[in-house]
Amino acid sequence: MSLRSPLGQVLGSGSAKDGTGHWWAQRVTAVALLILSGWFLYSLTRLDSFAHAAMLDWAGRPFNSVMLLLLSVTLAWHSALGVQVVLEDYVHGAFIKMVSLLLNRFAHVFLAIVAVVAVLKIALGGA
Repeated sequence: MSLRSPLGQVLGSGSAKDGTGHWWAQRVTAVALLILSGWFLYSLTRLDSFAHAAMLDWAGRPFNSVMLLLLSVTLAWHSALGVQVVLEDYVHGAFIKMVSLLLNRFAHVFLAIVAVVAVLKIALGGA
């Protein structure tokens, strides 16, 4: 039993100084995803056909390629932030939490790189 009050026990603990940046990043990527997803859905509804050649032509246009790159990277970043919060909250062992967080980061970076390479390959005519 401690003779210190509950306030005395927590004073000096401070914050991790990390939560605010993470929170803002998640909100900013969410707003960016709303805008980019709106563009994506709108531009898909404007297509005449969803045939493979038509999709390659659409994705190969410079503006669409840049927007697809932004959508892919933002989606991977937002997803990584969300999965990180879930892992931090629900994985309790220190080692397994560290491994899970590392795998989360590597998996999302890998998926973002695959998406960027695919869009660049289409945009540069290598499809």
